[in-house]
Amino acid sequence: MLTKRLGILGAIAILPAFAQVSSAPPPSDTTEKTAPRRHRPIRDLLDHRDGTVTSSNWSGYAVTGSAFTKAKGSWIVPKAKCSSGAQYASFWVGIDGYSSGTVEQTGTDSDCSGGSPVYYAWYEFYPAYPVYLAMTINPGDHMSAKVVYSSSKFTITITNETTGKSFSKSSTVSGAQRSSAEWIAEAPSSGSGALPLADFTEVLFGDDHTGVTGTCDATDTTKSGAIGVFPTIEEITMEKSSVKEAIPSKLSSDGTSFSVTWAHK
Repeated sequence: MLTKRLGILGAIAILPAFAQVSSAPPPSDTTEKTAPRRHRPIRDLLDHRDGTVTSSNWSGYAVTGSAFTKAKGSWIVPKAKCSSGAQYASFWVGIDGYSSGTVEQTGTDSDCSGGSPVYYAWYEFYPAYPVYLAMTINPGDHMSAKVVYSSSKFTITITNETTGKSFSKSSTVSGAQRSSAEWIAEAPSSGSGALPLADFTEVLFGDDHTGVTGTCDATDTTKSGAIGVFPTIEEITMEKSSVKEAIPSKLSSDGTSFSVTWAHK
């Protein structure tokens, strides 16, 4: 009897460890439960051949190269302005996805569900589904995150610098090319395409805004440093049906920081 009781107590003791992550979406409408949102590679890429591109789901910056081993970012969680219905806005740092079919990434969302704001953190080794974290996220929180490749595995780490809470996870990713690094505001996707973008007003990326040193930067076989040191930098504007939805600012003079402004009126 004592052995059985100890076994039950042991099971109870380990429950919090499993409670830190969930593969189920956070609160959302019925449609999204049947069509889970994903953080996909860039969609509908149109390259203007001048260092700027448009996309239907991404806005921010990407750098391209070969064999990236690190991408680090920081941002301030923006407040979602909600009226009715469901809209979504994701903010993340990652490797791959600009010119390849996988994305290794972690970030936060500022969404609208039933007219109310919802904030949460997540990671995703796309094409696997995202995993939502039991980490308290509030507008105004300063976040940092990194994706590191070593010993054939990717390790994501996301930290709420405001609360001090952090989470890490490692995984192998089949087919990862490590051909780009990104700092992105995204309209996540369902099976039918990019979802409505939540009004986040403006999101601030980089250590000039967050005070988190060493962000936003990356490392590949030839370069290591801020976004601005890479020879191929892509400035990405989110545009759907010729309507701009999210517009990045120019990089700061130190090449580390920028903002993305919600533009779909």
